[in-house]
Amino acid sequence: MVLDAKPPDFDRGNRPLFTGINPSDVGKYVIFTVRDPLHGYSKDAAEEISDYLVNSRKIADTKMFTTYSGFFENVLITVCSTGSGAPELELVLMDFIKWSTANTFIRVGTSGALQRFINIGDIVISTGAVRDEGTSGEYVAKSFPAISSFEVVLAMASAAEELKIPYHLGITRSNDAIYVGEGRPAKNYLQELQKFIPNYWEKAGVLNVERETSLLLTLCNIFNKRGGAVCTIVDNELTGEVGVGAGKKDSILVALKGLSKLARWDKAKEQNGKRYLDEKTILVASEEGQP
Repeated sequence: MVLDAKPPDFDRGNRPLFTGINPSDVGKYVIFTVRDPLHGYSKDAAEEISDYLVNSRKIADTKMFTTYSGFFENVLITVCSTGSGAPELELVLMDFIKWSTANTFIRVGTSGALQRFINIGDIVISTGAVRDEGTSGEYVAKSFPAISSFEVVLAMASAAEELKIPYHLGITRSNDAIYVGEGRPAKNYLQELQKFIPNYWEKAGVLNVERETSLLLTLCNIFNKRGGAVCTIVDNELTGEVGVGAGKKDSILVALKGLSKLARWDKAKEQNGKRYLDEKTILVASEEGQP
């Protein structure tokens, strides 16, 4: 067999086709957010988060993905809205990885609780994810772990503490089918084994379920980027509670404040010749007080 296939790259001129971003407009820190009715957005998801930024402007809009850039506490942050699920996130994440110098990618969105002690409106900061979606498996075997950057986790937890926002640290499950794949009947259809899905993951100690985080973490680890997720709880898979829009503002503020902290730490690492974050670097960044 002659291996001569050459699938085309999806670009148009000097820009990627899917997102249309200009690399010079993109910050080092990027937020991805799903156009999700459960989050209670009153307009495009990226536009709504961009309202928290200073001097924000739309930098790209392909009708599939919409992207804004602006400043939060003097840190340039880029926000991109996507459709739901890992296949959609793959397209936009790979555009940013291939075309920009961004090194940190955060998912901000909704999720369902898999523990009874987690309340509607609480925030879950993912330390890792169960890879039950199919897209990441096309990149690497499922035995490869989906792990968040420890620096991202620490920054997000620190931000939640500072803002006094209720949060939890732990493992997220990402899957594809929102109905039977989460133990939710599709009309009257649910296989016997699927009835046990919520309790199975509850017993394993998994905190929440959604559809994108494990893909983001897997690709960030493969391509040497930092990844993380900050999700609000809008329903509980065990109790049936639902709260559309619950915790939306809190999830946005934790992500933005966390990225601001991360930018200060990154600057302090660079100034002190450090590759990894340590206690001294955090103290130096805190004393300087600005990115």
